[in-house]
Amino acid sequence: MISLEFRNRYVPLLFALLRIAAGWHFLYEGLIKVTDPAWTARWYLEGSRWIFGDFFRWIASDPSRLSAADFLNSWGLTLIGLALMLGLFTRFASWMGVLLLGTYYLAYPPFGIWSSGALNEGNYFIVSKNLIELLALLVLGFTQSGRFYGLDFYRTRKIATPTTEGINSVNTVAISDSSRRRDLIKSMAGLPFLALFSGGFFKSLSEKEPDAVSGATIKLDFKKLDELEGKMPTGKLCGYEVSRLIMGCNLISGYAHARDLRYANQLFKAYNDEKRVLNTLHLAEMAGINTTFTVNRNYPYIKKYLKLFNGRMQTIYQVYIKEDNFYGDIDLAIANGANLLYIQGAESDRYVREGKSEKLAEAVEYIRKKGYPAGVGAHSLEVIKTCEKNGIPADFYVKTFHHDNYWSAHPRENRTEFSVDTKKYNDHNLIHDNIFDLFPEQTAVFMKNVRKPWIAFKVLAAGAIAPKDGFRYAFENGADFICVGMFDFQIVEDVNITCEITGNLKKRERGWYS
Repeated sequence: MISLEFRNRYVPLLFALLRIAAGWHFLYEGLIKVTDPAWTARWYLEGSRWIFGDFFRWIASDPSRLSAADFLNSWGLTLIGLALMLGLFTRFASWMGVLLLGTYYLAYPPFGIWSSGALNEGNYFIVSKNLIELLALLVLGFTQSGRFYGLDFYRTRKIATPTTEGINSVNTVAISDSSRRRDLIKSMAGLPFLALFSGGFFKSLSEKEPDAVSGATIKLDFKKLDELEGKMPTGKLCGYEVSRLIMGCNLISGYAHARDLRYANQLFKAYNDEKRVLNTLHLAEMAGINTTFTVNRNYPYIKKYLKLFNGRMQTIYQVYIKEDNFYGDIDLAIANGANLLYIQGAESDRYVREGKSEKLAEAVEYIRKKGYPAGVGAHSLEVIKTCEKNGIPADFYVKTFHHDNYWSAHPRENRTEFSVDTKKYNDHNLIHDNIFDLFPEQTAVFMKNVRKPWIAFKVLAAGAIAPKDGFRYAFENGADFICVGMFDFQIVEDVNITCEITGNLKKRERGWYS
C-alpha cells in the first residue's frame, strides 16, 4: 500500500512531468508553424468533412478569417506549450489546450472515413493521440499542477510581511531562507527542459530537414499544396471546362504496365487503399485537376468521394463494348453519373483490326443518342485514321502518345501495328508491355490535321519517361489534354510541370481544339 508520505512527495512530481511533456509537444507544434512563413491551416480546414466541416470550410474560404485562424492556431499552440512547460497559468493553459485538441478531433475524428485528409497517428477507433492528450490536459486542468514544480507556486501563494500586530497574524507566513531557496528551485523545474528544447529546436531549423516530424496533432497529407506554382490551365471539351492535366485511373485499378515486374500490380493496390484513393482525388481537385478517367468498377470510390468531400471532380468513363453485351458498360457508366464517355483503346483497336469499324460507329452513335459526348480511344493510329476516313462521329479522341527514347522500347523494325496490349514476348527485342505508341512521329503528323480535341495518354510510357520530358513532348506535338496516372505524392509536381510547360510552348504547331 502506498503511504500518504509517498503520495505527497511523488504524485506532484508525476503531475509536473506530465505537464512538461504536454508543454513540450505543444510548443514544438506551435514554433514549427510560427517559423514557417508558408504554413497555413487552409488545406486542413478545407479537408474536414464531419459535423463542423461546413464551418471549417467557411473559415478557409475568406483570407481574413483564415489569417486569424492561422495566427490563433500557431501562437495558441506556442503560448500554451510555454505556459505548461513553465507551470505558469497552468489551469488556463490546460483548458485552452483542451479546446484546441477538441477542435482537431472534431475536424478529423478517428473513425469511419471522416479522418481522410489528415495523418492521425495512433488511431484505434474513437481513441486517437489527440484524444489521449486532451484527457491528460483535462487532468491538469482540474488540478493545481502548476504549483508542483512550476511558477504558479509563487503566483498563487500569499506571502505577507509581519505587521505591528505580531507574528501570529493569520496573514503572516514565516518562511526560512533555506525553504525559500528550495521553493524557488522547485518552481523553476521547467527551465532546464525549456533550455533543452530550445537548443534542439533552433538547431533543427538550421538543418535541411528537422529530425522530428512536424505537426503531429494536425499533420496533413496535403502539405505540398503550399508548393503550387501556378493555376492549372483548362480547355473546353464538349462543353466542359477540363484541366489540361487529367487524372488516370490505372494506378487506382492496379494496372502498372510494369514490363516484367510481377509484383507491381499488387503493390499499387496495396498502396492505394480506399482512404488513400479518396485523399488522392481530394488532393488532385484542390491542386486544380478537375477531371479524372475512371471505369465502372471504380464507381464506388467516385461516389464516396463526391459525397463525403463535396467533390466536383468530373468523370470521363472508359467503356467496353463486348459483343455479348454491347451496350451494357455504356448504360452502366451513364447510370453511374458519367460526364463524358469514350470507347476503351484496346476495344477500338480490336474492332478496326478485325474490319468491324461499323461496330465502333454504332457504339459512338449510341452514346451520343443518349445525350453524352462520345470519344474513341486507341493505341493504334489506324483507329483514328479509320474514324476520320469513315466519318465516325467521335466528339474527341483518346490516343496514346509518347516518344520512344527510353531503354525498354524495343527496336522499330520489330514493331507491328495492333500489337500494343495484345502480345507479350520474353525477347527484349519484341513487345512486352513496354511501348504504347509504336510510331509517335506518325501520330504527331496525322493528328496535326485532326480538328477534334485530343487527349493524349500513356505520355510517360507507363513511368519510363520523366514527366517534364513526356509532358512537353505531348503538348508541343499537338495534344490538347494529357491523361496521367499519379500517386498522391506526384500530384503537385505534375501540376507545376503542366503549368510551366503550357505557359511556354514555343514549338507547338497544331492548333488548340479545346
